[in-house]
Amino acid sequence: MRPILPRRRPAGAPWPRSARTRRVSLSCLSGLRRAGLSAALALAAAGPVQAAQPWPAKPVQFIVPFPAGGVTDIVGRLYANELARLLGQPFIVDNRGGAGGNIGARAAAEAAADGYTVLLGTVGTHAINPTLYGNLPYDPAKAFTPVAMVLAGPNVLVVNPDVPARSVAELTALAKRKPGALNMGSSGSGSSIHLSGEMYKHLAGVDLTHVPYRGGGPALTDLIGGRIDLMFDNLSTSLPLIKDGRLRPLAVTGPQRVPSLPDVPTMREAGVPDYEAIAWMGLFVPAGTPADIVERLNTATREAQKSPAVAARLAELGAEPSTLDAGEFGAFVAAETRRWPDVVRASGARAE
Repeated sequence: MRPILPRRRPAGAPWPRSARTRRVSLSCLSGLRRAGLSAALALAAAGPVQAAQPWPAKPVQFIVPFPAGGVTDIVGRLYANELARLLGQPFIVDNRGGAGGNIGARAAAEAAADGYTVLLGTVGTHAINPTLYGNLPYDPAKAFTPVAMVLAGPNVLVVNPDVPARSVAELTALAKRKPGALNMGSSGSGSSIHLSGEMYKHLAGVDLTHVPYRGGGPALTDLIGGRIDLMFDNLSTSLPLIKDGRLRPLAVTGPQRVPSLPDVPTMREAGVPDYEAIAWMGLFVPAGTPADIVERLNTATREAQKSPAVAARLAELGAEPSTLDAGEFGAFVAAETRRWPDVVRASGARAE
């Protein structure tokens, strides 16, 4: 039996419908493949451009680890506004108060190291709390990269005008004559204000009775009223009361005198060797944040300090603009972490 062979298509004759469909489909598929390849190449070419976008390319979370309305919050918002102006992206203040700043600091420590989370750290979160708290939920030395100082100012030792001491030497002599008789107020146990007083007690060898309050305001009220005798307070809050004559300043706690109180000596000048206690705040980012971002943020922060609004506020707080680069600020923070543990332990202060 002869096999049935397919008939040949006569020259010039049209292809059968099924064959034409196959040819169109193959042609379309080839076109789609070429289009897909072109799109893939375009995306691959665009990828490096997107990755190379300069920081910041979106809003930055600016964590303030204390409630709104306090000095830390005021300073944080001041800088957040200036950094947004200088860098062209919003710096959104996120108040994460609680546990002496530990809640906000922990949130920042656990954030991505991409430059889009910045912490306003303090002497408390980075130098005092590691000793004050028994189980700190973050390691300040390992979890963060220091970026820039935003404020460093002294506290001031003030007494009620009825206290018969017009110098630190006279106050020390009075305290030694009457151990435990003088009451020293503070904004709370373990605060930098409290520990400034404990440093004085330790270095001068005096016995004062610590009276902790829930904040500096109530303590100042009782100090003015004569219910307590002395206090180490933030310069910004005591200065108006000093000017009005309701408090008497004996010394400032920093390494040098302040322009707002030029006749008031430092604690060292007043006869307490090795005394230095500074209330400071600084910017930190999660460890591993690219160095170029750290450098740019440091530069912008120092530039922000030159703005009239920031410069005026720093002057009110008795602070001066910082000239520290990121490395120098890191060295300062490291020195502070060595300074405060002995003071905290000597005070007996403890927070859990």
